[in-house]
Amino acid sequence: MRAAIGLWRWRHNPLRRTTDLVEAWVAFVAAVLLCVLVPLTGWAAGSSADDSLQRAVRVQQEQRVPTTARVVRAVEPPASRSGTAEDAGDERLRRQVVARWTAPDGSPRTGTVTTARRTSAPGTAFALWTDRDGRPAPAPMQAGTARAHAAVAGLTAALLTGVLVEIVRRLAVRRLVLLRYARLDRAWAATGPDWGRTGTGS
Repeated sequence: MRAAIGLWRWRHNPLRRTTDLVEAWVAFVAAVLLCVLVPLTGWAAGSSADDSLQRAVRVQQEQRVPTTARVVRAVEPPASRSGTAEDAGDERLRRQVVARWTAPDGSPRTGTVTTARRTSAPGTAFALWTDRDGRPAPAPMQAGTARAHAAVAGLTAALLTGVLVEIVRRLAVRRLVLLRYARLDRAWAATGPDWGRTGTGS
């Protein structure tokens, strides 16, 4: 709105310079782009990311099978193991266990998996995801999680587009200001030596 008002103000102003009009047009175009291009870019990026992630969700749900595993025994970490504070915090919440489960083809499987620490007692049952061959696999991504990631991607694209538009506008305005100063310097250089003298301009 301010850009449109500024453009209208400069239309018939006798003090208007060419750079003033160009600067008003730059501000107007930037405002239009911020109102139109930024939302469109965010929507397009978010929609594209959502389509891709939803396809990944469907593939993961088709390729992974939920089953129930039972803990055989806990796996004690090596005594000499040294890790970061993040690793230590993860160990307090989760631990590795030897567990037994049934593969999709009905065959029994045994292997080392990571589970919540409260389910690490021998004989405890816990949910486990496997691939079609019966190997442990991460849980498939949920559709809601995919939509959240797509929304973040759309917002990020919109924000970056807005920042780019503002950077271009500022560079254009800076160029116009430098051009305006250069013209003032040339005008002063032409009239400055005779400034205040009697008969100047006669």
